[in-house]
Amino acid sequence: MKEKDSIFLTKLGSQILQIRLSKSLSQEDVSFRCDVDRAKISKLETGSANCNITTLAELAKGLDVTLKELLDFS
Repeated sequence: MKEKDSIFLTKLGSQILQIRLSKSLSQEDVSFRCDVDRAKISKLETGSANCNITTLAELAKGLDVTLKELLDFS
């Protein structure tokens, strides 16, 4: 994996984690809400997995944020 991809995935994972924690949700809660496997959510939060735009849209829905809010990190 290219370094810039790794950096992006780490930032995305941190954003997912921060949003989830700010809403006092567990990984299981989010998994249930968006039908994404809890293990996948864990890997995404640590930046160790990639996903497609459909999964991101489902995560945003499960976290009750827009896709734009989910991807709004620097």
